[in-house]
Amino acid sequence: METSASELRRIRSGPHGDEQAFVVRIHFSADDPASVIERARDVLSRVIEHVMPWPDEEDWAHLLPDWFVQRCAPEPQADPSWDATAWLARWQAKSQAEKILDSQGPWTLSNWLYYFDSIDGDGDDRSWWWWDAGCDRPDSGWIDVATTGWPFGTGSLYWLIEASGGTNPRY
Repeated sequence: METSASELRRIRSGPHGDEQAFVVRIHFSADDPASVIERARDVLSRVIEHVMPWPDEEDWAHLLPDWFVQRCAPEPQADPSWDATAWLARWQAKSQAEKILDSQGPWTLSNWLYYFDSIDGDGDDRSWWWWDAGCDRPDSGWIDVATTGWPFGTGSLYWLIEASGGTNPRY
């Protein structure tokens, strides 16, 4: 749906008057919503700048802001006792409600980046693209995203907002 160049331009300067898309507004709370927007723009623009070619996994920690990397959950593979087969069995045994609850905490960096990686991840099938952002009150802001339909996957966007200092992201 989207080209990296047009999304990067909108991240940096907003949409042009003649652009059209199906846009959904995501609201969030924050002590400083303008700072949340600037942080989210910084992280997302760095990812979009590196979509092609996609960097190696270990390079991302150096390409993204330190504060974002530090807010992400530790990678389970960093734990030598981590067992992927056992983890998958535990995950599959959980109820849908338990899976949703587990997905709301901090994301690992690799899980978050998966949604932008067009080679090994879901990047060719992303469900949202940055459109515009702003503040509507001193304690809240919004981010508009273009999407291909409704409902759409919001997890990676919500984590970006939360890691950037926002709370309670919602339609």
